Amino acid sequence: MADSAQRILADVRAGLRLDATGAAILAAAPELEPILATAEALTFAGHGTAVGWSRKVFIPLTHLCRNRCGYCTFAESPRAGTSAYLSPEEVLAIARAGAEAGCREALLTLGERPELRHPAAREALAALGFDSTVDYVAAMARRIFDETGLLPHLNPGTLSAAELARLRPHAASIGMMLESTATRLCERGGPHWQCPDKHPDVRLATLHAAGEQAIAMTSGILIGIGETRLERIEALFALRELNGRHGHIQEIIVQNFRAKPRTAMADAPEPDLADHQWTIAMARLIFGPTMSIQAPPNLRPSELAPLIRAGINDWGGISPVTPDHVNPEAVWPHIAALRQETEAAGRELVERLALVPAYARDAARWTAHDLARAILHRTDASGFARDNAWHAGTGAPLPPSIGGGARSNARAPSSTVLRLIDEASAGRNLAEDGIATLFEARGADYTAVVEAADRLRAATVGEGVSFVANCNINYTNICKHRCGFCAFAKGRSSESLRGPAYVLGADEVGQRALEAHGRGATEVCLQGGIHPDYTGQSYLDIVAAVRDAVPDMHIHAFSPLEIRHGAATLGLSPAAFLRRLRDAGLGSLPGTAAEVLDDEVRSKLCPDKLGSEEWLAIVRAAHEVGVPTTSTIMFGHVDTPRHWARHLLKLRQLQRDTGGITEFVPLPFVHMESPLWHKGGSRSGPTAREAVLMHAVARLALHPLIPNIQTSWVKMGPAGAARCLQAGANDLGGTLMYESITRAAGGLNGQEMDGIGMNRIATAIGRSLWRRNTVYGRVAASEKAVSAESSETAACLG
Repeated sequence: MADSAQRILADVRAGLRLDATGAAILAAAPELEPILATAEALTFAGHGTAVGWSRKVFIPLTHLCRNRCGYCTFAESPRAGTSAYLSPEEVLAIARAGAEAGCREALLTLGERPELRHPAAREALAALGFDSTVDYVAAMARRIFDETGLLPHLNPGTLSAAELARLRPHAASIGMMLESTATRLCERGGPHWQCPDKHPDVRLATLHAAGEQAIAMTSGILIGIGETRLERIEALFALRELNGRHGHIQEIIVQNFRAKPRTAMADAPEPDLADHQWTIAMARLIFGPTMSIQAPPNLRPSELAPLIRAGINDWGGISPVTPDHVNPEAVWPHIAALRQETEAAGRELVERLALVPAYARDAARWTAHDLARAILHRTDASGFARDNAWHAGTGAPLPPSIGGGARSNARAPSSTVLRLIDEASAGRNLAEDGIATLFEARGADYTAVVEAADRLRAATVGEGVSFVANCNINYTNICKHRCGFCAFAKGRSSESLRGPAYVLGADEVGQRALEAHGRGATEVCLQGGIHPDYTGQSYLDIVAAVRDAVPDMHIHAFSPLEIRHGAATLGLSPAAFLRRLRDAGLGSLPGTAAEVLDDEVRSKLCPDKLGSEEWLAIVRAAHEVGVPTTSTIMFGHVDTPRHWARHLLKLRQLQRDTGGITEFVPLPFVHMESPLWHKGGSRSGPTAREAVLMHAVARLALHPLIPNIQTSWVKMGPAGAARCLQAGANDLGGTLMYESITRAAGGLNGQEMDGIGMNRIATAIGRSLWRRNTVYGRVAASEKAVSAESSETAACLG
């Protein structure tokens, strides 16, 4: 390869944008291998090992079309006795069959503007009560979504701005291939002769208008229909220019022409594999690492690994119900076979929705509210489809791949993940990118991360599973803040299905602490809403009431948010207020109200709460006055793996500075009663994979500074907690006497678990249970009012 081409590839790998001159030089380069290697590196950088696909049902609304493409067998002429369009009943029957087969997307495929050419189309539309094909598409898309829940992806061809506006409220996304910008293909004898809708200017105008209306578009090029390589590059740059203006092209398809009998191009040569690879690779180089690039797998059977090598990260839509109506001779691959071929190429097959992951994460920008809500509820933190029906707090069983019965994987863990595991296990500080990569782990990478975390747990804290006997007291659910995720907090007089607003007086708090002491608790955990009438003295009175009732009870109380509120009402600094609480008997601080320590997330989740730096400052102040704290993360709502990485890095740095954190406690978001979720503003909590990974990655990323990782059986369920104990966690927290926060959010796992239940979780995975105090010292036998096995043991999350 010439030096100039090598320099261009080096610049692209370094992050420089490829220009048209550089692309032309690469087009003339005789060697394919360096181009493929560069494209593969970019794809790994932008998408890791994931290769997406969408489980969809194809609905051919009409086979009539006003264009006469030289390669098409989809378009048909009207036939006597045959309806020009599928009826609404036929459309919905296909959609329902797709939904029953597990499809998440409905692709409406059809010819372009058939009513402008065929009287039969006009007559059929009139009989259906519609003025145009676009109107019928809009109506059917709406009914499909409303009646089956499938997300509509529409392929009606070229559209005016008004027609796009008509479709936008009903479409998750719209597809229209540019195919080519070579106008000579529209000349007499060309494949686009007699195809008014295939003129490049018309198609580019549609794409531009879609961008102005913030519609997520799938587009791309068709190769092998007579264009040159330079013309392919020209088309890709035209798409890049449009996307640069609007950011709306979610995916680029590089589709290879297939010759079909009874067409004008039946004898035309098809592009070979190397030509297809070169074009995919050039698309990757032109668009960079983050663009989603697709090649249909049914058009290159048994040649999928070379397409992956060339730069694709998505296989597009595959249907278990309907054929590829545009290429009926090319059958869809079985998903099991597609998975096997994808894994053999070193990648992981991951299901997505009608929007590719990056656009699904930002669905509110690209779709109408009801569609955006459905998309958000159905995606994981990376924007892929949720992979199972498990939700935190519901008691649902773990899927086999998470619960320990993982299927065998045809690929080995990636070298990147193995390197990160080695660095973390050695105690080195991982970068944000590295931690985010671990949170994205799937398949073999997921298994490697979980197993490494379990080994590190055993080496660091041993085989025992700890718990603390304590009692949870939420003394008020009245709160002046309006956190979008919270179903616990109430106004002064609000009513709900889960109970009215309440306040426990200091004496009642003391009485509950006395009851807990009688049942063996060594700690009370005190937290509540930010009552507008509370002052710092209110918190001091609560501490005094517990201290008077049970002088030797450890008081684990007040989130950093409560500390800020109490300090402000007394005109004290947080440190000064913490000293007063310490002197009154406060033993430690729960590290709640952290949610996610990233202000981008907090601005959506809890905008009137303390910021991340203020939370860190208050926890730091607690450590400096001798009050240890726990640390938490509440995840699975509007956050992403990158936000989680930032959170862990901030905790790691704080612990390096102070050493005052006793444990890290992942708290999966319980969505069922969350106001933010009901409004369509959050996901449906983390997936089971994400919840387990939070424990595993925390073990790795926080090592060796925070040795204790706690799992919440209330959020995870007993089976989920057991799985987390095999993924880096070493502590079960405790049983929740009087627990109300998770139940208010819709959690169903109960509010109290005795020592027998705790022991059952530990022994089920071959581990022994031991009882600790708040700061992870062993509780001597003489101190135990009851044994760990007694059903009278009461505990709360420490």
